[in-house]
Amino acid sequence: MAVKILSVDDELDLELLLTLYFRRKIRKGEYEFFFAHNGIEALRVMLEQPDMDIILSDINMPEMDGLTLLTKINELRNPALKCIMVSAYGDMGNIRAAMNNGAFDFATKPIDLDDLSLTIEKAIEQINFVKNSQKEHNQLEMIKTDLAVAAEIQQAILPKERPEFANCEGKFDLAQVMIPAKDIGGDFYDFFQIDDERMGMVMADVSGKGIPAAIFMAVSRTMIHISGLQCDYTAADCMRLSNQMLCKESADNMFVTVFYAIYNVKTGEINFCNAGHNPPYILRKDGKVERLPNSQTGMLGVFDFFEFNDEYVKLEEGDMLMMYTDGVDEACNEKSEEFTDERLEQTLQDSGGLTCQESVDKMLASVRAFTGEAPQSDDITIMSLKRL
Repeated sequence: MAVKILSVDDELDLELLLTLYFRRKIRKGEYEFFFAHNGIEALRVMLEQPDMDIILSDINMPEMDGLTLLTKINELRNPALKCIMVSAYGDMGNIRAAMNNGAFDFATKPIDLDDLSLTIEKAIEQINFVKNSQKEHNQLEMIKTDLAVAAEIQQAILPKERPEFANCEGKFDLAQVMIPAKDIGGDFYDFFQIDDERMGMVMADVSGKGIPAAIFMAVSRTMIHISGLQCDYTAADCMRLSNQMLCKESADNMFVTVFYAIYNVKTGEINFCNAGHNPPYILRKDGKVERLPNSQTGMLGVFDFFEFNDEYVKLEEGDMLMMYTDGVDEACNEKSEEFTDERLEQTLQDSGGLTCQESVDKMLASVRAFTGEAPQSDDITIMSLKRL
C-alpha cells in the first residue's frame, strides 16, 4: 500500500515541488500525497484520511500554526503517525519546541529535497516497525483471548456434580480440583455413573503442556469416558480399549498416564487399573495411610500391544481414597526442593475426620505453603472419595 503523506504549508509552490520530485514514487504507487494550507485544513484532511502515515508541516502558518497542529496530532495517540516539521533556517526555538513535543524530525527552508527524501525513508522505517509491533501485539491479544476461552471450555467439560444413585443405600463423599500451570493444562479428572451401583473415576496426566496437551487431554477423556460406560468392562478392559484408540490418535509421541477405578457405592469395592500413573493413597478410618501398588503397566497412547491388569481394594466406612497428579508430589519451592511423597502422606494423615472437600483444600494449601513464591511448574489435580 502507498505511504500516505500530508503536506501542510501555506506556500503553494511546495505542492508542485513535491509532486515533481517524487513523481516516480507517486506513479509506482509507493507514495500518495495530500495537501493542506493550514492546520485547520490539515485536520479536515486527516478526518477524511484517518490512515495517514506522515505529516510534513510548516511551523509558521495562518489560522492554526504547526506547533498547535502537532499538539492536536499528539492527542490522537497514534505511534505510527510521524510528523516532520519545517521552519526557516535559524528558527531553532520553534524547532526545539516541535522536537520536544514529539516531532519525528525537522527540515529547514529552503527545503533540500534530497535530504527530505532520506528523512521520509527513515520515517517509513519507523512506521513499519511500529505497525509490525502493533500487529504482533494484536495477534498476541487474540491468542490470549483464545486461550482464555479454551480454559473456560476445558473447565466446563470436567464434571462438577457427582452422580446420584437412586434406590441404593451406599453413601459417599466426593471432591476434586484441577489447577493448570498455564492458561490451559494437560491434567484431567472424570467421574460418571456406569450402572445402578458402580461409578467410574479417572485421574490422568497428559505429557507436555499448553495447547497440544489440552487437545490430547480432551481426546483422552472422551475415549476413556466412552470405554468406561461399557457395563461389562473391567478397569483393565477400559484401559486396553482406550489405549488401542489413543495409539491411533497420538501425535508427536504424546501419551497419558491414567489411574482408572470402578467404585461400587454399595459395597465399597474398587476395581482399578493403574496405567503409569502416581499410585493413590487410602486414609483408613483409624488414621493409617496406605499407598496402592505402583503401576506395573505402561501409559496410554504409546504401544497398542500393552497389557493392563485388574487390581482390587475395598473402602470400609470412613475410609478415604485420594488420587492426584505429579503436580502435587513434584511441586517445587524456591530452593528447587520437591514436596515429596512424605509430605503428601503427612498431610493426608492429618486429614482424618475431614470431608473430601476439606481434605482436598488441605492438600492444596499444604502444597502452596511449601512452594511459597515459586511459580507453579506443573498442573495440580486432586480428587478425593470417601465411603460414608
